[in-house]
Amino acid sequence: MSKSCVVSISADVVPAPDRFDWWAQLVGREVMPVSVSSEHPERFRGTCESVALPGAKVSMFDFSAMSAVRTLAHIRRHDPEDFYLFVVHEGSIGLEQRRSLTWLGAGDMAVFDTSRPLECAFREHREQGQPIRLTLMQLPRASLPLPSDKVDRLLASRFSGRAGSGALLTQYLAGLLANAAHCGPAELPRLSAVGRDLAATFLAGRLDARDALSPETRRQALLARIDVFIEHHLGDPELRPATIAAHHHVSVRLLHQLFRDRPETVGATIRRRRLERCRADLADPRLRHRTIGEIAARWGFRHPADFSRAFRAAYGAAPSEFRSGNDARMR
Repeated sequence: MSKSCVVSISADVVPAPDRFDWWAQLVGREVMPVSVSSEHPERFRGTCESVALPGAKVSMFDFSAMSAVRTLAHIRRHDPEDFYLFVVHEGSIGLEQRRSLTWLGAGDMAVFDTSRPLECAFREHREQGQPIRLTLMQLPRASLPLPSDKVDRLLASRFSGRAGSGALLTQYLAGLLANAAHCGPAELPRLSAVGRDLAATFLAGRLDARDALSPETRRQALLARIDVFIEHHLGDPELRPATIAAHHHVSVRLLHQLFRDRPETVGATIRRRRLERCRADLADPRLRHRTIGEIAARWGFRHPADFSRAFRAAYGAAPSEFRSGNDARMR
């Protein structure tokens, strides 16, 4: 992925007395204009990591306790006309919108609308002293294949991100942010579509409106679930088309048909993703203590010789040559 697609920024770049005002400007720019307040602005800390996808953005925020209010005046000033779906990782969040009020804790999910007033209270875990941590997914209203009036029913409601389609969506978001550096620019449109389809499927399930989804959206949602499954089982040497098909209750033939419009077969996709993870590990100086065989086994390659041949075919050098060359560039 090009560097311009991933942005990491911290309030530490500005002097402590200015950090909270700087954070308010960041939120207004990256999400939407709001008025923020804090009991201890002089101690405020915050970081943000964003992955820009075509037509959408996924961001992870870590920050100190605060409150935020969005009024009609803010909406008139600027309304991106987005829904936002977010997952709470640490802390607790009180969200009020459309006369609905809910409190969310770690593992919970919720949706809010930029076109309506809202109030949020972000609270740290007092005993552990950890900051609030959440992942925010932008869902442009025009791109979501569900009627807006139906989605409105879900605003400021608490949902679980621990099971079913909620868990798949949470895994997708976590995997996207963790592995963004390993993704090429050509993958961005597909990653964006995967996220939208998973989010649409999740929201449709909460509305009991799966029939409102088009056959193509349901197909893409199934592919998205398969992509997430592959990503989280790359280290399993038993990962193969039959295993994937069985887990998703489809035939192997249907699985291959789903991949027919993609540039790679199922097997080629698994192999490429494993090689990408191996390449990243070989380039990581923190993993210099691991042998090439250990890295290959970590990502599902049973036989070192097979891995070496596949790596050379993909990258034009043996794993040992690649690692040595990377070490030389680092010095």
